[in-house]
Amino acid sequence: MLTAVSPDLEKALRARLGPTGLPEDSTAYLQEPRGRWQGRGLVVAPASTDEVAQVVRLCAEAGVGIIPYGGGTGLVGGQLTEADPAPVIMSLHRMAAIRAVDARENAMEVEAGAILADIQAAAERVDRLFPLSLASEGSARIGGLLATNAGGLNVLRYGNARAQCLGLEVVMADGTVWHGLSRLRKDNTGYDLRDLMIGAEGTLGIITAATLKLMPRPVETATALFAVPGPEAALDLLALAGAQLGETISAFELIHRQGVDFLAEAGIDHVRPLDPVPEWCVLTEVGLGAGQAAQGALEALFAAALDAGLTEDGTIAQSVQQARALWAIREGIPAANRAIGAVSSHDISLPLSAIPDFIAQAPGKLAEVGDFRINCFGHLGDGNLHYNVFPQPGRSRADHDHQRGAVKRAVHDLVHEMGGSISAEHGVGRLKVADLERYADPVKLATMRAIKQALDPQGILNPGAVLRGV
Repeated sequence: MLTAVSPDLEKALRARLGPTGLPEDSTAYLQEPRGRWQGRGLVVAPASTDEVAQVVRLCAEAGVGIIPYGGGTGLVGGQLTEADPAPVIMSLHRMAAIRAVDARENAMEVEAGAILADIQAAAERVDRLFPLSLASEGSARIGGLLATNAGGLNVLRYGNARAQCLGLEVVMADGTVWHGLSRLRKDNTGYDLRDLMIGAEGTLGIITAATLKLMPRPVETATALFAVPGPEAALDLLALAGAQLGETISAFELIHRQGVDFLAEAGIDHVRPLDPVPEWCVLTEVGLGAGQAAQGALEALFAAALDAGLTEDGTIAQSVQQARALWAIREGIPAANRAIGAVSSHDISLPLSAIPDFIAQAPGKLAEVGDFRINCFGHLGDGNLHYNVFPQPGRSRADHDHQRGAVKRAVHDLVHEMGGSISAEHGVGRLKVADLERYADPVKLATMRAIKQALDPQGILNPGAVLRGV
């Protein structure tokens, strides 16, 4: 049974961490990006792996829970809790060093608090690419991104965060440290603890550092926006692009007109490269090596798609500025969503072949619950859709609070029926614990509980996240 932070524990933490180890203003660490929850707990900010280990040992002795805190950008409540007893919230923002960069070995060692944009910039300085990319990269920290196995825009070519990590340093639940900062590409010596910790959301150990995999920078990139007749045609266009361009496709994003309309409704400045705005379009980017013409490759793709009836119109960026303007449309949609206020947001994945049927059937399921607007967009290349449900104009999400559960159930039931996942890239956190229990394979759940019990028998690491009552 976990207990609350006592005055004696707080005194001991202050003694171990010093005057800067407990931030005076903890407000920022207790808020969720969409304002749905207000967290609670004592915030601590260790400055080294040794200090993390000391905090964990103190909390283990006192039976106090610990919530690891990265950039606070998570959307499933994994970084805060409203439940009793209030835990220690461990921010890793003081552990932000980029320890080493080796361009020849294509590897970089960083601390868990390093901001993603800073990691990308460090890779660029040695003419390398760290390809993990998402809207919150200016504030998201690598420890949290690995703990949630983050996805983002480039999964199609480079994979999730898991695929971009070579090794980890992790503080375990008893305060011992696993020194796993390997740079090896091949290591077949038993259970893969790295893969176990990545995606565990801080429930099995606290990531304090990572060895990341770097990639060559594409010599040329090109960006295009294609209007498509619908999701079925978008999938056929993806197949055609794969046949013509292979693994040079780094992004393939599906966008519905509702998302562009939301940009205007939210007052977010944006270009309108296609007029009128098509009901469905695809934003794609390719990156090629020396001696290859990226723009010419997209022009050839557009011509072939036009001949096959897979596109009706399109534009290929003629400059870096035009490419950024196209990407600003896609990257502005989440901000517009927040401004309007979703009744319920869904981070789902489906088998590619099931996506058109899901998009066709889901509105009918939701109509049985109420009258809503739907903004469907996402990473079509890897089957990840952000399927978000909004009130009609003149109404607010508060008007539909009583329907939120039914909306989520309607979407998730259909996803499960079609062989998909109710969490593609955001994780489970606390928001989706009941959903995991409802939809996960029972053997998987039992195995997860056994692993949690073995590695964290007191249940002090991110209690209440991912698994209930463990």
